[in-house]
Amino acid sequence: MTPVSTFAYSAASNLLTLTWALPLASAAALALFPRQRVSAIRRFALAANTLNLILVAVLTVLFFKSPPVPNTSSGGTETMLAFAADHEWLSVLNVHYLIGVDAISITLMLLAAVILFSGTLASWTIGAPGGTGKVAALASSENGAKEFFILLQILAAGVFGCFISFDLFTFFVFNELTLIPTYLLIALFGSGRREYAAMKLTLILMGGSALIFLGIFGLYFESGIHSFSILELSQVRFHPDFQGWAFPVLFLGFGILGNMFPFHIWSPDGHASAPTAVSMLLAGVHMKLGAYGCLRIAMYLLPEGAGMWMNVFLIPAVVGVVWGGFVAVRQKDLKYMNAYSSVSHCGLVFVGLATLNLIGLRGAVLQMLAHGFITATVFAVIGMIYQRTHTRRIPDMSGLMRSIPFLSVVFVIAGMAALGLPGFAGFAAELNIFLGAFAAAGTLARMGAVLAVLSIIVSAIYILRAVNGVLHGPPKENAAVLSDAVPVEKIALLTLLAAILVLGLWPGPVVHRIDDALMPILNNLKR
Repeated sequence: MTPVSTFAYSAASNLLTLTWALPLASAAALALFPRQRVSAIRRFALAANTLNLILVAVLTVLFFKSPPVPNTSSGGTETMLAFAADHEWLSVLNVHYLIGVDAISITLMLLAAVILFSGTLASWTIGAPGGTGKVAALASSENGAKEFFILLQILAAGVFGCFISFDLFTFFVFNELTLIPTYLLIALFGSGRREYAAMKLTLILMGGSALIFLGIFGLYFESGIHSFSILELSQVRFHPDFQGWAFPVLFLGFGILGNMFPFHIWSPDGHASAPTAVSMLLAGVHMKLGAYGCLRIAMYLLPEGAGMWMNVFLIPAVVGVVWGGFVAVRQKDLKYMNAYSSVSHCGLVFVGLATLNLIGLRGAVLQMLAHGFITATVFAVIGMIYQRTHTRRIPDMSGLMRSIPFLSVVFVIAGMAALGLPGFAGFAAELNIFLGAFAAAGTLARMGAVLAVLSIIVSAIYILRAVNGVLHGPPKENAAVLSDAVPVEKIALLTLLAAILVLGLWPGPVVHRIDDALMPILNNLKR
């Protein structure tokens, strides 16, 4: 798939590589900065992530301006890639640096770039005197910015590498690259039981990675072609007996990364202890890698296994939607509330995947995008409020609308978006998931759809309770002296809100191209 010309094709593939190489190079450059130059470190990290956002935005525009290329493969089951490149890098296992994008991966890359940019701005006080992010192993809080931003850049490199990789082994390497910086960012820069939360998150995610590793090598050997290429493996008809065990192994491995109930237990503690930017990336982007892997790898390559098992996985998906909402109602800590809300909303992604039809799969992809932007916004606001009030407990806050009106209004808008109101990104996503579930064959899917729709009422309870408890009522003693958002915080929040509104008010172009990208997967499921 060539967007403009052969030259643009080659140049764009190099730009695609830069999306992960730039954060990695900036991490290496930051290592050369003296720790005391906190302001320079922040500015450099912001410049690098701004450049990466521009880079991904340019690639996104190029992709959407180019006409879709018709799929001429047998049955239309081969994924058409834009900006593709293929280089062998581990010949002994036939491992290739095979990269490219379709509408699903390029929009998820844009999600990651926006959240990384906004998270950098939201982390402006990291390493500042009196700010958050104190590192016990370092001499003083002023020295923490260097390590924080180096780790954040490495995490970003792994995420971008995953979204562009169409070689399973390369994908796995990039995914593993995200684990170590995630652990260190929480353990060193987090709050509360940060060491426990970091260890719990890492061990559970490593368990998911072990299942993924087993699954991809099963595909490699069982295929008979000894290839890790998703494009080549998608044309192989695996034996039903193999699919019967390999599909649940892969889907469960990616489901653990994607916050699937009941393997979500790493998420609430991880989010509650993580610094603001890490919470934004974990919930907004990293968990989407799991759902992306379920769709792109497990369901695409093992379609008969999906037919055997998706009704089984539908049950925990629906339970997660309902259970996550009810547990969120009981939370008094804002971060825990949003973390359990994410369990519920990520459950909707898996409900959409379980429908095995175009409407439901479309809704699942849209929900990945919508939930990513929305939950990142909520975590950003919570972090900014915490920096001012030094508490996340709803009973300890009230009347903040008078003292911090900008942050309060953003909190309200993000809450309404999380409810899935029309005009926001979540509406189109949830509507497609519900319609896809009702259209799916079988009573179980329709029962799940009813329960998922009713969960919106539960969402309204915890969101409106939080808004009312934090923003309204008599102000606390120190509320009058609180300062509202500073310019860098306003830019971060307005960028996220713009993405939520654009996707909510004008989803058409994205939907059409996502449908094109889903057709090879859907055709494989119907073979």
